[in-house]
Amino acid sequence: MKKVIKIKNLHCAGCALELEDEIREIKEVEEVTVDFVTQTITLTASDDGIKKAIKKANKFENVRVVEDETETKKTGVKPIILISVAFLLFIIGLVLSNTVKVASVIVYMVAYLTVGYPVLISTAKNVIKGRVFDENFLMTIASVGAFCLGEFSEGVLVMLLYQTGEWLQALAVGSSRKSIGELMALKSDKAYLIQGDDLLEITPEELKIGDRILVKTGEKLPVDGKLLSKEGTFDVKSLTGESEPKYASKGEEVLSGAISIAGAVEVEVVRLYQDSAVGKILELVENAGSKRAKPEKFISKFAKYYTPIVCGLALLTIVLAPPIAGLIAENRFFYKDLGRWVRSALTFLVISCPCALVISVPLTYFSGIGACAKKGVLVKGATYLDTLANANIFAFDKTGTLTEGDFKIVSVQPAENVTEKELLEMVASVEINSNHPLAKAFDGFEKRKTERLEEVAGLGLTAEIDGKTLLVGSAKLLKEKKIDFIEQESVNTVVYVARNGEYLGLIEVGDKLRSEAKETIDKLKEQGVERFVLLTGDREERARKTANEVGVYEINANLLPQEKLEKAEELKSQGALVYVGDGINDAPVMKSADCAVSMGKLGSAAAVEASDLVLISDNLKGLVWGKKIAKRTQKIVFENIVFSVAMKVLFMALGLFGVLPLSLAVFADVGVMLLAVLNSFRAKFS
Repeated sequence: MKKVIKIKNLHCAGCALELEDEIREIKEVEEVTVDFVTQTITLTASDDGIKKAIKKANKFENVRVVEDETETKKTGVKPIILISVAFLLFIIGLVLSNTVKVASVIVYMVAYLTVGYPVLISTAKNVIKGRVFDENFLMTIASVGAFCLGEFSEGVLVMLLYQTGEWLQALAVGSSRKSIGELMALKSDKAYLIQGDDLLEITPEELKIGDRILVKTGEKLPVDGKLLSKEGTFDVKSLTGESEPKYASKGEEVLSGAISIAGAVEVEVVRLYQDSAVGKILELVENAGSKRAKPEKFISKFAKYYTPIVCGLALLTIVLAPPIAGLIAENRFFYKDLGRWVRSALTFLVISCPCALVISVPLTYFSGIGACAKKGVLVKGATYLDTLANANIFAFDKTGTLTEGDFKIVSVQPAENVTEKELLEMVASVEINSNHPLAKAFDGFEKRKTERLEEVAGLGLTAEIDGKTLLVGSAKLLKEKKIDFIEQESVNTVVYVARNGEYLGLIEVGDKLRSEAKETIDKLKEQGVERFVLLTGDREERARKTANEVGVYEINANLLPQEKLEKAEELKSQGALVYVGDGINDAPVMKSADCAVSMGKLGSAAAVEASDLVLISDNLKGLVWGKKIAKRTQKIVFENIVFSVAMKVLFMALGLFGVLPLSLAVFADVGVMLLAVLNSFRAKFS
């Protein structure tokens, strides 16, 4: 089973990688991701594995599993107090160093212990447990080394700057968590259930499908619902990024998280809380960190081996550089300027800390996912942002994707001896059991009792009514069953009906093109997408009409689900494939695509589950926003990697050659990390 465990007190990205490695060693755990930014552990494991993972997390440094949600909201001022006290003592030590040397050393030691004791304790615990090479170890060695060289002020300054950097890092990461917290604020804490003349206040999780609720002015819809009031106006900016209010009339569906801004309205619940828009947002955003992009995976592996290597290089500097310096200076093999090379090695260690990379790369993806969510695009993992950014082939389903999927009956053409009423009742009796959007066109008609209902994939439905076999579906279904009828040409969807081998008539059902479909295709072309393909089970004529209207010129019609999958596999072999669909028949194709996009409002549960991105308001313009944000996020990740590596190499070289003092090394390390983190925030404002 999959489980998301909330934790607190995970203070560095490197620690997250170490904890992840420890939990991965539990044999009952199949997959695990520890996310430093969201402070969560996402794992797939048995019940026993989950218990062991919780136990392991609670034993890791100061980390604790959060039992009460309010625990994560508590923020302490202890770090800034310790830093302030230590800084004051450091200034006093500097003043005393020119007059009372011994007193200044004592003050320096007190300042050092005041600000550095958490690092020293963590280092000791980690060394005992065999976890040696982390940033705590690097800073302890650097500061203690400075004391051993008699550089007391520099030793204090190393720890003071490091802890200040950690505090600033916590503020920066906290800002990103806050942006996700704003998404969490979409959730309503209460719902007003209408029971007769009474109004009962309950939690959204307690609501059931069919319940009637009251949404007051200025309050959020707790779940997705159908408007029962004559009309309503809603602020949906937090859901879709659109500033324009949404007007809804009676019977229209409204998404949870939307705010009623023109009076109280009555709504009928159409989805349970966990299946509603807000439920999907919270679940997908919380789990997004579990699917890492390639740069994140690389950085994780890089950090694991990087620190031990630089520690080894620092040791080699102390062992080999002094005798080589002696050989060069005086042409004899002896240790020369040992203190200078020890100081260079310590500087090298401080600069080598990989925090800038380990923090900024996942933080950039996290910011990008948050930016997408604010535009109504839910991304299930960072890897799909990269795929969306690079993809050059977009394939679309037709019904419910490029079209609204809101079918209306255009004409009824019964055969002789059959009335329109009878024909409509028979089709309605069968279609009521279908998940296809077309079935909605037959709501409201009288139903007959059906038995042995079966779906013929891609063709239609069969059932028994009053002991007679009824066929409802495409012309291909009736041809397959050898029914004698005349096929009708139409730009609408034609539903043919037969009973016990006898043709009963047809019903034309019309669908409307999405208003934003053509604009979306045009904008994607502007973003560099070169190939658009329509994959549909619909007839060639209707498929071509829709495709021409939106600007898609590669058409594959009359496809059965298996044929659609085969075509998707063919497209995938020619480049990264993004597939956009809505129905249950799209789920296999979505599983196959490199990046699958589903229509969250209209789409089936199977399609939403199989997809990697969800357009929660069914607005195709989310694809434009998603690709724009994905490309920007990818660019910022690249910038952070290049910048961090270049600065590290430069400063490490300066440190080895003795140009960079130890205190400035800490400042440079913190500065590079903060600049990379601040740059990652740009992804939030795409």
